[in-house]
Amino acid sequence: MGSTDTEAPRVIVVEDETAIARAIADRLSAEGWQVRIAHDGPTGLAAIQQLKPDLVVLDVMLPGFDGLELCRRIGDDQNLGVLMLTARDDETDMLVGLGVGADDYMTKPFSMRELVARLKALLRRVQRLGAAEQEPAAQTTLTLGDLVVDRASRRVTRGGELAHLTPTEYDLLLCLANAPGTVLSREQLLEDVWDWVDATGTRTVDSHVKALRRKLGSDLVRTVHGVGYALEVPQAAEEE
Repeated sequence: MGSTDTEAPRVIVVEDETAIARAIADRLSAEGWQVRIAHDGPTGLAAIQQLKPDLVVLDVMLPGFDGLELCRRIGDDQNLGVLMLTARDDETDMLVGLGVGADDYMTKPFSMRELVARLKALLRRVQRLGAAEQEPAAQTTLTLGDLVVDRASRRVTRGGELAHLTPTEYDLLLCLANAPGTVLSREQLLEDVWDWVDATGTRTVDSHVKALRRKLGSDLVRTVHGVGYALEVPQAAEEE
């Protein structure tokens, strides 16, 4: 279920490089968080299933099975935030990671300060989702052409086809859909969706937009070069 706002956040670091895992664990422990380390895929999965953490810091390259497979096995748990680490600054790897359920990613080498800031932002999102589940859902459906966003169930369809979005992808889509046609800057999207106010994270926005386009159609989100993104209202299919 994850921790409440008054409990120390629980984090599992799944990283096979001992020095990196220890450095992350020490820094997060200094923040007052509870941290467990695992060095391979199977051990990491067992720790996640046993401890029910709030967050997982997950390296892509792991023994046993890799971080992508571990992310798939975790499943679509909206009360668990996953930040993936990769040694390769490869956009394909990033998109694959986001596609299997990761919420954010960072490439090595990384700033420990930035890692902590991103994890804190991700934790706030996880806690918001958990709080929303305890409250009566707003029974409102947002319909834009053939795009339908059901806020109560957090389900999205386009043309009647269900799109399987990660929690972060859903939040980003909803942010854009709440202001259709309005150009939102990357920095504004980072602040509204990720609670992240440092512009160094703008590539995270770009990668999530690409994931939305892949799942919902390339025509849905318009790029305004040098500024940001806007949701284009899709046309509903015309009846013959």
